[in-house]
Amino acid sequence: MQSNLRSLTTRTPQEGFDLAVTLSQMGVLVTQPSEEIRELLRPVYSTNADSLIAVSQVIATNFQTVAAANNYWRSSCSRPHIGWR
Repeated sequence: MQSNLRSLTTRTPQEGFDLAVTLSQMGVLVTQPSEEIRELLRPVYSTNADSLIAVSQVIATNFQTVAAANNYWRSSCSRPHIGWR
């Protein structure tokens, strides 16, 4: 599998989150390269609460990695606001 990933640097937290989602999706593609099998499995995990929580955990871990790589967005604020806007 080829990736266009050259850096974990992003301009904003939203771009960082989007990158974390992309990294998580790429992990699935590497783990299960068969599109046919992924399509067969999707109905099973997409309706399973434990599977959905696990996916959220993977994205959160990737977001932590991206945030750290960006020095929490280069400390543009003394302490960034945490929460949804």
